Amino acid sequence: MRIAVIGTGYLGAVHAAGMAELGYEVVGVDVDEAKIESLQNASMPFYEPDFEPLLRKHVGDRLTFTTDFAEVADADVHFICVGTPQQHGSMAADMTYVDAAIDSILPFLKDGALVVGKSTVPVGTAQRLADRLHEVTPRDIDVDLAWNPEFLREGFAVEDTLHPDRLVLGVTSDRAEDILRGVYAKTIEEDNTPVVITNLPTAELVKVAANSFLATKISFINAMSEICEIAGADVTKLADAIGHDNRIGRKFLNAGVGFGGGCLPKDIRAFSARAGELGAAASLAFLAEVDAINLRRREHVVEMVRRELDGLAGRRVAVLGAAFKPNSDDVRDSPALAIAGQLHLSGAQVSVYDPKAMANAAKVFPTLNYADSVEAAVKDAEVVLHLTEWTDFRELDPAVIGESVASKVIIDGRNCLDVDAYRAAGWTYLGLGR
Repeated sequence: MRIAVIGTGYLGAVHAAGMAELGYEVVGVDVDEAKIESLQNASMPFYEPDFEPLLRKHVGDRLTFTTDFAEVADADVHFICVGTPQQHGSMAADMTYVDAAIDSILPFLKDGALVVGKSTVPVGTAQRLADRLHEVTPRDIDVDLAWNPEFLREGFAVEDTLHPDRLVLGVTSDRAEDILRGVYAKTIEEDNTPVVITNLPTAELVKVAANSFLATKISFINAMSEICEIAGADVTKLADAIGHDNRIGRKFLNAGVGFGGGCLPKDIRAFSARAGELGAAASLAFLAEVDAINLRRREHVVEMVRRELDGLAGRRVAVLGAAFKPNSDDVRDSPALAIAGQLHLSGAQVSVYDPKAMANAAKVFPTLNYADSVEAAVKDAEVVLHLTEWTDFRELDPAVIGESVASKVIIDGRNCLDVDAYRAAGWTYLGLGR
């Protein structure tokens, strides 16, 4: 079986390498020449643990990357893995890249081919694309469309691709289901992966529903954090207590600076926008407050710094973290970078350090000062902010870094540092909701 992957960004590149690891001949296609050149040279265009070894293992053998869409002509399955960013001036998702991907492969689809969407799209998109495929393809060519949403976690994308916790297959025919079960046969058999068969709209909704639930859970505990600070309670103990309830669970009940990245923020906004288009705006009205709570966390940290320093102009602040989460160089909608930027715009002298995301951060916010180490970032700082939960930061020796700062004040935006160790080393430790 030959597989084509359309779009070689974060999702597409990892999926292409994963399919090669499962034993298929794979071609990845993109219009970005620089990205394709990097991948074809087995060089990662972004940071993701365990990804580069897969590239080196399979590129030049069963995995190739190209800008020539004609190379997909003999593919049996075409995975659509392009981005669906937020539209400018709107909360809705931009379908430009999805539509362009379909248009690009239309002339090269062979009889019996299956087009499989993995991109996160507004419900109803799959049926629209299926109708287009059936209208445009010649009568003597039988082409089907299915939807197979992705559930990749940045930092664990290779693991999630090769060993997913579930497979959702939105199909309209037994043939499409059989093909997809064949594609994932090794995963299903060896890992006993649950397979959920749905229609197209349900498959489209699974990803945005999951992301909306996750975002709601995170914003809920952050709302509790706001109450805890006012009432003198400890949100970490609160989370432990309610997390013992198996109807709730402890995962993702960690109060902090909130969520970011390229998925959750734009997905909940697009979901709300689509609900409005369908006449069901009231059903998802709560997501607006979920989004608002999340954004307030960033403003709250800036105000914590302002209060601690009695102003921001000219004050020296160290920011540990730029990526939106650890084990990633992704700074899209990063709370850490947003906070650093707001402090800088308010007059503070901000020094940022991140193990992997420095280059990407500098592209987004070039006027910040980027240090080449933790030690350089905290030198002479009056406040240190811990904003991305890298293991390197959690394992810092508070006594050692305390030798470089001007004032031993740390704001733990992830509530994961050793409070006792910092206080024993003479630090003023400030957590969120504690």
